[in-house]
Amino acid sequence: MAAVAAFADGSPAGVAAFDTRLRYVYVNPALEEFNGLPAAAHLGRTVQEVLPQLDVRDHIMRLVLHDGKPRVSVTRGQSWGISRHEERYWQAAYHRLEENGEPVGLAVILLEMSDTKNEERQLERARRHLTLLATAAVNIGTTLDMDTTCQELARFVVPSLADFAAVEVFPPEVGHSVRQAPAGIVRMRRAGYAAAPEFEAGASLFTHAGEYIDFEDDAVVSQCLAAGRPLVRDLGESSEWGRAGATAELIAAYRASGLRYALVVPLAARGVSVGVLSLVRSESSPPFDDEDVLVAGELANRAATDLDHARRYAREHTIARELQASLLSEPRGAHPHVEVATRYLPADRGAVVGGDWFDVVPLRDGRHLKAMGDVMGHGVEAAVAMSHYRSMLRMLAWEDLPPHRILEQLDKMVQRSGVDRAATCLLAVVDRYNGWCEVASAGHLPPVFIDPDEQRSRVVAVRPGPPLGTGFGGYRTEVVPCRPGTVLFMYTDGLVERRGEDIDVSVRRLATLTMPESGDLEDLLDVVLDRFAPGADDDIAVLASRIREDVGIDHLVDGPRPPSGPRLLQGGGDPRL
Repeated sequence: MAAVAAFADGSPAGVAAFDTRLRYVYVNPALEEFNGLPAAAHLGRTVQEVLPQLDVRDHIMRLVLHDGKPRVSVTRGQSWGISRHEERYWQAAYHRLEENGEPVGLAVILLEMSDTKNEERQLERARRHLTLLATAAVNIGTTLDMDTTCQELARFVVPSLADFAAVEVFPPEVGHSVRQAPAGIVRMRRAGYAAAPEFEAGASLFTHAGEYIDFEDDAVVSQCLAAGRPLVRDLGESSEWGRAGATAELIAAYRASGLRYALVVPLAARGVSVGVLSLVRSESSPPFDDEDVLVAGELANRAATDLDHARRYAREHTIARELQASLLSEPRGAHPHVEVATRYLPADRGAVVGGDWFDVVPLRDGRHLKAMGDVMGHGVEAAVAMSHYRSMLRMLAWEDLPPHRILEQLDKMVQRSGVDRAATCLLAVVDRYNGWCEVASAGHLPPVFIDPDEQRSRVVAVRPGPPLGTGFGGYRTEVVPCRPGTVLFMYTDGLVERRGEDIDVSVRRLATLTMPESGDLEDLLDVVLDRFAPGADDDIAVLASRIREDVGIDHLVDGPRPPSGPRLLQGGGDPRL
């Protein structure tokens, strides 16, 4: 080993020599410094014995000793020497030592490359984080549903940033009521969570989406909200779990899961707090550092904007839906001679509420007015406009005007009232004594008449006038046969309007409607919605009505016979014009 020592003593690289049993027989001064131990502490011992925290590549050493081919590898870990790196890296070159052609040991030359490797690691980590932030926009906030957005956020950060993530939000301002939290308690709803595969079973024991959680004032979630900034906590020995209202059993489940390090980030937009994002790592994962906090904060800022949009939409959507539902469910006057069935089917959960409406108003002499309308636009404004249209129509109905005159007066009243939403409307006045139906349309889709014992229904092509609120007028009333037992079916465009299909084709398909065997109107609407509602992009309102067959028959026998088909009601033919 004298030759090795003569070469290596002055080298800045770490040099060691091993015997055939891979025990140290020589260590140069540079390696003494690298390892933080004098040469004497190495001699006669293996690398594992001297440096237990080093990733030893002894299999490479044995290969070189066996075949004599030099090899190079990278070793990482930690030595006893002083270093600013949490993990150190060395590049090692292995050469077999021989005497008279026989192997007598190994020479290993090491160069520390911790600075380069750690810079590469930091660069790669920064690259991953930038990629994470870049892809957040297309993975979070894909809908205007708040719970969906929360779940997308939780799934997005697992496992890239955490082993477990939860998103808690404040209870909604409208809609489902939540009991008031006691003093000193912050009550939040867990709207989404995600866990890495190895933690899913454990997480299912202590968390459920949709549950309400009470946080004490000194809980990290409450502190995060109060401070308005991210907070990092070590949950290993703290009582943090208990501050979240957990029972002893739940606390035991928390601890058994192995989750330990927490990073809680506020979710706020427009100066309003929406909730918090909680990231948790296990004991086997590294604690959160400053870069983790920075990336999580940026993600939270972006997600908070999406959540704020969803929250504002949910508030408006709930108000509009409740307003619309209350108006459509208002009690109507008794109609002992008329059967009526109605349905209102909201579009998919993510769609904006529309202005669909219907009404049935009893008139004099046993007649009754049926209306189906659709206010243009969506949201609270459309629902409010719908209530105005409905109220004005009810007032005009009692003036005993034919349908086209009601539409003309309604169009003028809308113009004067300042309602800035146009609407389509279909009116039908059924005369059970004379056996006909007077129909007028303001840009609405045609009615369907389903006669008893017929194989097809009648889609009556009523001449449509312009929508209400435009001020153009020009409405006409047409008279259609409607004997007792005939069902008048009215609907909004959500039932038939489909992307990529001409609406006239869709409407003509309604001619295939027939009464179900039960003859029940509710069953008819079930059939209609089962056949036509799937795939709808808009709200659907439908109304079916008919004169009871056991009422008014004598009048029909003795009274005027109904016309054989639709006809235009002329001005001189009706004293009400």
